[in-house]
Amino acid sequence: MRVRSAKKNKINIVTLGCSKNLVDSEVMLSQLKSNNMEVTHESQKDDANIVIINTCGFIDMAKDESVQTILNYAQAKSDGKIDKLLVTGCLSERYRNDLTKEIPEVDAWFGTRELPKLLQTLGADYKHELVGERLTTTPFHYAYLKISEGCDRPCSFCAIPLMRGKHVSKPIEFIAEEAKNLVNNGLKELILIAQDSTYYGLDLYGERRLGALLDALAQVRGIEWLRLHYVFPSQFPMDLLDIIAKHQNICKYIDIPIQHISDTVLKTMRRGITKHRTIELLNTIREKLPDATIRTTLIVGHPGETEKEFEELCEFVSEFRFDRLGVFAYSHEEGTHSYTLEDSVSQEEKERRVATIMEIQSKISEEKNLNKVGKTFKVLIDRKEGNWFVGRTEGDSPDVDNEVLFDATQYFLRQGDFVNAEILSASEYDLIAKPL
Repeated sequence: MRVRSAKKNKINIVTLGCSKNLVDSEVMLSQLKSNNMEVTHESQKDDANIVIINTCGFIDMAKDESVQTILNYAQAKSDGKIDKLLVTGCLSERYRNDLTKEIPEVDAWFGTRELPKLLQTLGADYKHELVGERLTTTPFHYAYLKISEGCDRPCSFCAIPLMRGKHVSKPIEFIAEEAKNLVNNGLKELILIAQDSTYYGLDLYGERRLGALLDALAQVRGIEWLRLHYVFPSQFPMDLLDIIAKHQNICKYIDIPIQHISDTVLKTMRRGITKHRTIELLNTIREKLPDATIRTTLIVGHPGETEKEFEELCEFVSEFRFDRLGVFAYSHEEGTHSYTLEDSVSQEEKERRVATIMEIQSKISEEKNLNKVGKTFKVLIDRKEGNWFVGRTEGDSPDVDNEVLFDATQYFLRQGDFVNAEILSASEYDLIAKPL
């Protein structure tokens, strides 16, 4: 067993799950550093004696990853490699009573809105003057900005309201100030995130104000790309399309998770929208923003989804030809309405349906990419990886979408720069390009 010295504590924050969790960890970093504590984020060095794990509890795969990470660090604590282990985030919010008994090595568990309490456990003060400030962990040229917390939607399959609570919007002026702080640190692309962006403003202003928020942020000097994620299709604020069309620096990019297209499944999912209305909305988006990249996510294997409903979904994916698409196998989550229904589709069949949808989409993606060969696009350079510089077009969000590759043995590019690029060749999810 390794014996720790009495040297100053060093904290390592480990983040699991989505970009919303990442923002929470960045706020935590800022608070700890302002308390003169030595803190790192996902350090590869084995030199931190305190570990904070920010967990995800969304679906089975994410929960398994979170539990395994906690167990790994619990073992490290038993072996004397770390002194203290704290767990926060969605998994902790949802299952802390059970986990406290099962993993006693964890010193303390915290929910999604208990940062002040976590800081107090470490002998730190929650500094209210830092609200809106954080230390970003993404590359300096882009960052995520959370515009609200929680969700009021009644989707039958989703456990997010159990973990994140009711929808709470941030004021427009507060978000604009946070955006200005990020721009002052070199940011060029701002990615707006929420559990449900469409709902933004209802609780504060009595009406949906997402368009007004985008309008205000588009005027912040220095933001070259403003990207919006997670726009709910039901009660979609149509003025949003005019705002996106109005500003050159708002990415023509709509991330709209439809989840399914069958009326039967949509009703069981409690999505508050029909097939007809969904198709009408998607067609309107394409009419008003003909050059927009439309991204969606789907769920297959939900209770009640028969082969007939699945084939209906496959047919729609083939016909509509989304620019970007992700698909999840349904996860039977305790506490949700869907959990009261029979989980009737086997895991093997769910995975087959995922693979079938992705095979359809990969062919669509390849065809769309091949149509870009010989054309010129504005590309933001994210990083150098091996012999390639890696960037993205306006139609691509970090980590989830396509990438543009430049041969680093032929060209020198800088991270955070925009370049005009001619597409030389294409595959399903990558474009090979040369800078002009």
